[in-house]
Amino acid sequence: MTATARIAAMADVHCTTTSGGTLAPLFAEASAHADVIVLAGDLTDYGLPDEAIVLARELRVATAPVVAVLGNHDYESGRQAEVRTILREAGVRMLDGDACEVAGVGFAGVKGFVGGFGERALGPWGEDTIKRVVQEAVDEALKLETALARLRMPQRIAVLHYAPIAATVEGEPEVIYPFLGSSRLEEPLDRYPVTAVFHGHAHRGRPEGRTRGGVPVHNVALPLLREAFPDRPPYLVLEVPIR
Repeated sequence: MTATARIAAMADVHCTTTSGGTLAPLFAEASAHADVIVLAGDLTDYGLPDEAIVLARELRVATAPVVAVLGNHDYESGRQAEVRTILREAGVRMLDGDACEVAGVGFAGVKGFVGGFGERALGPWGEDTIKRVVQEAVDEALKLETALARLRMPQRIAVLHYAPIAATVEGEPEVIYPFLGSSRLEEPLDRYPVTAVFHGHAHRGRPEGRTRGGVPVHNVALPLLREAFPDRPPYLVLEVPIR
């Protein structure tokens, strides 16, 4: 018999200081249906330590291990290191160019960055500011590649906040596509045998797409899942074989 691991993925919970009691039922339900919970960024609303403390309290009901990356909202107040520490001390496996194994599955995670997709991606030309933006996207892709390279198990899950492909941001205004992700993140996903990718950020995008190499990419932003699947809880459960 083939054993499986169930992964419940969601993003953009945007916890605030007044969110106490509102997220715990969601985490408890996800724990009942999964062996691992994945939070793909925008864990807090303004990146404040007080918000992270509330989120840590809400996560106490989770009986499944939690793996997470930060999102752009978690950087808003410049206190992302404190947010990360609070959640890590609460038992959350925080990934930022790191990898871990949970329930027989390997997880590699980065926040990702902006820059656009394909032929329309921003190039490193012109002002130094533009070059720095492009370099940040390149650096995030390199961090992802390094994290994936550390994993030796056959099932590898990539956790991002920004989208690695355009397909899962379709539905958002096209003019903001460059701010929703970067196709530079796609390259390492096709270079390593990745089972699936989770991301958030694009609240009005599409739930699923594929990289050029055929890797499934899931947009698990809570607002999107609530809109697209109103008859089910706002998280995606993915089952993967582990032997």
